[in-house]
Amino acid sequence: MKYLKYILILFVATTFSSCGVYNFTGAKPVDAKTFQVNFFQNNADLIEPGIDRQFTLALQDIIMNQTNLNLVSNSGDLVYEGEIVDYRISPMTATAVTGTGDVGAAQNRLTIRVNVRFSNKNKETDDFEKVFEFYNDFPGGELPTGSVLNTAIQTIFERITQDIFNESLAKW
Repeated sequence: MKYLKYILILFVATTFSSCGVYNFTGAKPVDAKTFQVNFFQNNADLIEPGIDRQFTLALQDIIMNQTNLNLVSNSGDLVYEGEIVDYRISPMTATAVTGTGDVGAAQNRLTIRVNVRFSNKNKETDDFEKVFEFYNDFPGGELPTGSVLNTAIQTIFERITQDIFNESLAKW
């Protein structure tokens, strides 16, 4: 019983003491305290209303949730800016419609591409401009509206924002 107390103290001390370099997200420590995400304008040929705001908020959320950086509206140490450059729906596989001889899409793909400019005021060698793209497939018989569209956009934005996070902060 007497030793259990010392073992518990040793366990707690080693668990909560670290060099502060590692975290669960894999983000490397940066010499930054703040970040700024400028509004990502939708410049795609096909405009889906509201995805510019959705993307901007999704990028802010992932950085706030995976770092201890503070979000600011201007003069951030880290600045993310850019635009949505492509939003398209493409048929992926064709199928014959029974009895009519017509051909339709068995599966469609929503693809979104975002151009990102990242700058680190404290370490300019980290700056980059890069295009991030991802897609989501959905059945050809479903229209890309309502919950089908919302699910597809959410899936795409989760992947793109994680890729941006990895490129800018985790260096993966």
